[in-house]
Amino acid sequence: MCEIDYHKICLRPLFLCICLIQTISIYAQTEKIRLAVAGMSHGHVGWILNEMERSDVEVVGIYEEDEELIDRYIKRYGFSRSLVYSSLHELIQETEPEAVAAFGPTYDHLKVVQACAPEGIDVMVEKPLAVSMDHARQMADLAQEHGIHIITNYETSWYLTNEKAKQMVDDGVIGPLRKVVVNDGHEGPKEIGVGPEFLRWLVDPVLNGGGAVADFGCYGANLMTWLTKGQRPSFVYGVLQTIKKDIYPNVDDEATIVLEYPEMQGIIQASWNWPVGRKDMEVYGQKGQIFSIDRHHLTYKLTGEQEPKNMTVGDRDYPFDDPFSLFAAVVRGTIQLPPYDPYTLENNLIVIEILDAARESDRTGMRISLSN
Repeated sequence: MCEIDYHKICLRPLFLCICLIQTISIYAQTEKIRLAVAGMSHGHVGWILNEMERSDVEVVGIYEEDEELIDRYIKRYGFSRSLVYSSLHELIQETEPEAVAAFGPTYDHLKVVQACAPEGIDVMVEKPLAVSMDHARQMADLAQEHGIHIITNYETSWYLTNEKAKQMVDDGVIGPLRKVVVNDGHEGPKEIGVGPEFLRWLVDPVLNGGGAVADFGCYGANLMTWLTKGQRPSFVYGVLQTIKKDIYPNVDDEATIVLEYPEMQGIIQASWNWPVGRKDMEVYGQKGQIFSIDRHHLTYKLTGEQEPKNMTVGDRDYPFDDPFSLFAAVVRGTIQLPPYDPYTLENNLIVIEILDAARESDRTGMRISLSN
């Protein structure tokens, strides 16, 4: 695989220190960004359709071609039919958005960036960034050429427990990292009842880039890249299976990815087969361990201690508690994300490189080298 100079794709200067001295009142006084929505087939689009009246974002238009879906969502969320466009180009020309949030198939993320980048429009996509490194590189090239932000939204980016775990790692509380295990998944998209328009492309190997490996494998690769401050693993080994062949005949529903780093190991477990939904992380260091159990609960234990210490936390501070507030702050330049933050393009290029290698490893039965 070709070596990528991830530092060269940084679009605007990134600094280790986020300007936390700026208060919530300053953010609230900032003029709303003009946001357009590209696609409505991703089930998470309800976040913004259910909250059209915001202090930081004004939804100026929606692109969607599925008339049945448009009618259904107008009835559900009550927005005006005049906001909807059947052409992404027309939406951009007519509404002049500053930013676009993509809520269509992952395969369409490239198309959205191709439309937005030449107009200088920043883009936020739902995880993962792209279906392949080919798409991801094209998106990064367009972002660099036209000076736009491309950020990727993950639910786990909102978790204060993960933020605290990262700070403890950076502070050396558990010593050098030795192993990180990230578990993400649920019973399966059909089993939990996602909408038909969402399920249609989630189970399509082209539109989604795979099944569980794409849907949930990206979380672990994202967090691993963040914790290691942008390290690429030396080797990737992936095992993908389809256990429920009657439900998911064309994509994997179970994926395990092993990442080998020079001094540590990462294990990503992504599943559409678990009896309950989970998004948790285990971080093991030379002298302690941290378990980020969920959004609000964390436990850690150091070598020699008899009992673990438990921590219960709330939500992250504004604007980090909400992807649209975060996107607005990035567009306005009131915050600058630190290097390899989970939202950043440089982090998510490595994510897609890992997922591509995992798919290739499963296809060939070989361990894939990322060292060049």
